[in-house]
Amino acid sequence: MYEMEKVYLKRSSRILSGHLWVFSNEIEGSPKRFEQGTIIEVHDRARHFLGLGYINPHSLISIRLLTDQFEKIDRDFFRKRIKNALEYRRRLFPDADSFRVVYSEGDMLPGLIVDKYRDVLAIQTLTAGMDRLKDTIIEVLEEIFHPTSMVLRNDSPFRELEGLSLEKGLIKGDTAEVVIKEGGLSFIVDTLSGQKTGFFLDQRENRLTFTKLTGKGRGLDLFCYSGAWAVHMASSGAQVTGIDQSDQAIELAKRNAEINNLTDRCRFIKADVFDFINEEINRGNSYDYIVLDPPAFVKSKEKIREAIRAYRKINASAMRLLNKGGLLATSSCSHHISREVFLDILRSAAKDARRRFRLIEVRSQARDHPVLLSMPETEYLKCAILEVSD
Repeated sequence: MYEMEKVYLKRSSRILSGHLWVFSNEIEGSPKRFEQGTIIEVHDRARHFLGLGYINPHSLISIRLLTDQFEKIDRDFFRKRIKNALEYRRRLFPDADSFRVVYSEGDMLPGLIVDKYRDVLAIQTLTAGMDRLKDTIIEVLEEIFHPTSMVLRNDSPFRELEGLSLEKGLIKGDTAEVVIKEGGLSFIVDTLSGQKTGFFLDQRENRLTFTKLTGKGRGLDLFCYSGAWAVHMASSGAQVTGIDQSDQAIELAKRNAEINNLTDRCRFIKADVFDFINEEINRGNSYDYIVLDPPAFVKSKEKIREAIRAYRKINASAMRLLNKGGLLATSSCSHHISREVFLDILRSAAKDARRRFRLIEVRSQARDHPVLLSMPETEYLKCAILEVSD
């Protein structure tokens, strides 16, 4: 085994509990002596080996652990980890051809995201350590999946926190667009230009659960993106309006309604969601089913209070638009907002709206986005399904 540089921690209780992050103030000495993305040994104060990870001296999260074993971080390492991740998905979704293959810390590969859309792979290396290993990872993915196309989606703002540039493009193949199936419906995924890696796979099981509760009536899909929630509601018989402020999203949503022969039940409008809701309230309009799936209002702990106000305001407005017995599926996709805080927000919003609700279910992200028990940060998505009971 080749010699590696060593880091010693002032405290290691979190690491011993299975957490994968080491913050800069937990390291003895300055981490600035290390090159960005270097693989290093991590030891406790007594010089006991804790694991191997990669270091970024310019990031608040200085070290992300890859393993608690002394092993070489090479092709064999990634082949084993990615195959283990794939086997987990195959057990959960034996017939699926589209899912998240690698979910960062949830699969013990911090900083790496790989989504599989049939025979197209979308890849994100979000940290300096993973970016440095990018070529090896791509070679292993080619070996395991033999995809027709591979897309690099390194345009996440998260990379800027790591001191990395933003980039995206085709690594292999000549097409980034693919049609996938979800719940018997078809959806166009633009892996190169769409949001995230092209589709919100994390809401898949929540969409299917909510759809089973819907039927004929009026539906509203707020922040609809490519119209997945709307198309699902329409397939159950609802007349649905989808709202998004992106021209590209609205066009993609229209295409998704068209390929499912649901254009007579779907309409999509480009508008600011907050303005649209206020106008609907003033007009006295109401709906039987509303989906509220906003982008993350909070990107850091410093913005939590501001985000809570925004979540409370928009949820209260959506609640006012529901008919008696109406259903609301509302989400928060930030790990900074805990499940308990999110439910408190909904209670406050219901009070503001002067409505009474039953909580049918609180759900999380899809199972191909596994939560690492020792890392609460890996559970980011909350989806509450509510029914008006007044």
